Amino acid sequence: MVEELAQADDAIAACVDAPAWPLPEHDLIAALDAAHRLQQRLAAVTLTLIHEVDGRGIARTQGASCTAVWLRERLRLTVPAARRLIDLATALNTGNPGIRQALADGAISQDQARVITDTVDTVNRSADAETADKAVGVLVGWASQFDPTHLRKLGTRILDHVAPDIADAATRAALDAEARRATRDRHLTLSEQTDGRLRLTGTLDTETAALFRAAIDPLTTPSGPDDTRSPAQRRHDALADICRLTLRTTELPEHGGDPAQIVITTNYDALTRQLSSGTLDTGLSLTPEAVRRLACDASILPAVLTGNGQILNVGRQRRLITGPLRRALVLRDRGCAFPGCDRPPRWCHAHHIHHWADGGPTSLGNAVLLCGHHHRHLHHSDWTVQLGSDGHPEFTPPAWLDPEQLPRRNHYHRRT
Repeated sequence: MVEELAQADDAIAACVDAPAWPLPEHDLIAALDAAHRLQQRLAAVTLTLIHEVDGRGIARTQGASCTAVWLRERLRLTVPAARRLIDLATALNTGNPGIRQALADGAISQDQARVITDTVDTVNRSADAETADKAVGVLVGWASQFDPTHLRKLGTRILDHVAPDIADAATRAALDAEARRATRDRHLTLSEQTDGRLRLTGTLDTETAALFRAAIDPLTTPSGPDDTRSPAQRRHDALADICRLTLRTTELPEHGGDPAQIVITTNYDALTRQLSSGTLDTGLSLTPEAVRRLACDASILPAVLTGNGQILNVGRQRRLITGPLRRALVLRDRGCAFPGCDRPPRWCHAHHIHHWADGGPTSLGNAVLLCGHHHRHLHHSDWTVQLGSDGHPEFTPPAWLDPEQLPRRNHYHRRT
């Protein structure tokens, strides 16, 4: 398979720089159809490979917590996108073979395949295999005329076409399946942009959407006739208000031994002169004005360092149980330090590089932040960790994974 894919890669690469403008209209459309068909066929191959990777447990063998996280690191996907691929790969390789064949033939798209597998899964709960086969045939035929959204709507009444005698009883099953899909597909993704801002995307289920609107709507009304903010800007500011109000409560659970809070790193002397910008524990920067405003808030914990990075003062709040050492560790590692992991500090344990039980000291130079999975993995694998010459953690993989055993670092929490 590797040789065939390499040949296909060469053939497609030859088309990348080929000019499209000389093509007559008929050939241009034919080329577009052919490229789309190849894309779907390649999707079928990709899904087969993902299913095999998942089945062999390669992700955990190489230190990832699951296949979705491994795919994110390997293919630069988002974790939700990776999970959707794994789910579809499983469905195509364990469900009705006609769906996978239609995708491999280029007759349906990957999104249409996902709709058809969901629909046929519902049919299987209400009817026999013969009826499911009929449903696949009808849906694949419809896929040549309808996009995935319309195809899903039509699929809710598929039994009217292939098994009308049980259609009414199956309608309830379809509604239940749709509710399960809504629960499965709920997600909220935070994507950091190059300038440090965050893009929020996601899908809320019905109940969560109602809760969100109930909380945000009272805060989105204009503050007066001089309020020139757009509706979208008012929703943004309302979300910020909700976060501030929530942080001021004592109801949030602790994470990593700390209460929910913001940590800002800044230079003490410059802060007093109102000149210093600040860095959040997420690695994002704030203006000097924002730093001073947040530092005055009783629910914000200021962490002030000297110019050479040594701890000068770490503010304390009630219920602080881990002390300044963990705060310094968070400021240094900014999250799970294992290569490829994006878990934030609040999800992490403090690991002794030289085990405490073996006489290792409890100090910044002998500690590293690790999420629960990678903490366990480090204890039960041949990976090793040490601090590099610059004082930041670096991990050496086992020889079977990397014969040269070159040290690796986490680049998710620190800008290059």
